[in-house]
Amino acid sequence: MKAMTTAEICGAVGGKLYGDGTISVTEISTDSRTIAPGAWFVPLVGERFDGHDYIAKALDAGAAGCFCARRPETLRADKCYIEVGDTKVALRDLAAHYREKFRLPVVQLTGSTGKTTLKEMIASVLSQRLDTFKTRGNLNGDIGTPLMLLELEDHHQAAVIETGMDHAGEIRYLGQAVKPDIAAIINIGVAHLEFFGPDATRRDILAAKAEIFENLRPGGLAVLNGDDDMLDTLDLPFETLRCGLGERCNVRVTDVEDLGLAGVRCKVRTAKAVYPLAIPAPGVHMVYAASMAAAIGEHLGLTPEEIVRGVAAYAPAGDRMRTERLPGGRILLNDSYNANPTSVSAALRILAAVDCGRRIAMLGDMKELGPAAGDSHAEIGRLVGEQGIDTLLAVGPLCGEYMADAARAAGCPDVRWYADRDAAQADLPALYGPGSCLLLKASHFSGRFDLVADYLREYPFDE
Repeated sequence: MKAMTTAEICGAVGGKLYGDGTISVTEISTDSRTIAPGAWFVPLVGERFDGHDYIAKALDAGAAGCFCARRPETLRADKCYIEVGDTKVALRDLAAHYREKFRLPVVQLTGSTGKTTLKEMIASVLSQRLDTFKTRGNLNGDIGTPLMLLELEDHHQAAVIETGMDHAGEIRYLGQAVKPDIAAIINIGVAHLEFFGPDATRRDILAAKAEIFENLRPGGLAVLNGDDDMLDTLDLPFETLRCGLGERCNVRVTDVEDLGLAGVRCKVRTAKAVYPLAIPAPGVHMVYAASMAAAIGEHLGLTPEEIVRGVAAYAPAGDRMRTERLPGGRILLNDSYNANPTSVSAALRILAAVDCGRRIAMLGDMKELGPAAGDSHAEIGRLVGEQGIDTLLAVGPLCGEYMADAARAAGCPDVRWYADRDAAQADLPALYGPGSCLLLKASHFSGRFDLVADYLREYPFDE
């Protein structure tokens, strides 16, 4: 972070300063356990914690000062305090002030699934010419996004900021800090529908995601998945690029060749050029991230060679459809980071196309679907049968109530239900024979199927 004085920080957040306004701050922290000397501490408040209880600890660890929504009874003379109405809002407002220090193209993106894939693809393309900053890990929420913006430095030439949401208003809130030059939405699904009320629909998700355009800078660019039926209803007062296979798309994907686990080849046609792309990740759905990244790269002046090279250099982040090879010719499709109906459907189609022996899908409950939960799990069960998956390991109560029976009815010959991950994991070595392919997919915080992947990597399989 570029240095800011405590007086500048106070002005940025509209707070009240107690202490020396000339102190220089070069780091912001929300964690009193990892305070670096001279950092600024932001005590966040949650349902079961209050960061104000750790102000003294942070200051003792070397913090120069802190925000506070309730001022400590005793103020240390050697430290600085800025009183604000809400410490989380103050963090966002500070990030908004800091972002204005930079004159560089900023891409803000969102969507129901595939956000991180799109972020990584855009960053891979732009980094072929520009020193590109990108959201790290899953820091895409109301705390992570401001912290990411506060890591921008003078050497950066572009930024790709992923923003997520689980309720209406969150994308607008984050956009007030990001202030994008380019705003992109990859799709509209039913993820997080639980938080929108019992009568909510995908149209409510669309409205919440479309908040991204409220803070798009004048003259900005909107980039959309042109084949998404919800996004197709948007009529925006900005230059809009719709990317996809359909006739309405002005960035058109053609000549799609599915290479299985080796990836996808296609051509992307814009008004200016044709880009022959080799996407090194499986699944035809990858053409949306690739075409959107190509369109953004072209808009920012990259050459065709740079765009093609950037798509070819894409690598998945974390446990997102990562193909791993285990002893005995076993294939592991490690897509364990998260799950929703769209991503699970895409993953099952990839599994079904693998040339292997037994195809095994270990699927866990998909969370935050609200009224769509039952139908969504049943639909995934039907798809398991229709795609010819040999064995389904359904884990969790929703999978047991809706998915397992639907898979049996659709013709899956071997359906097993487990109450939890550990029970299913115990059966895996016997089922996962040489030449088999296993897909791991579940909502992250409930399933933690990444731990199953860890277990399998260490398991002493026979060749």
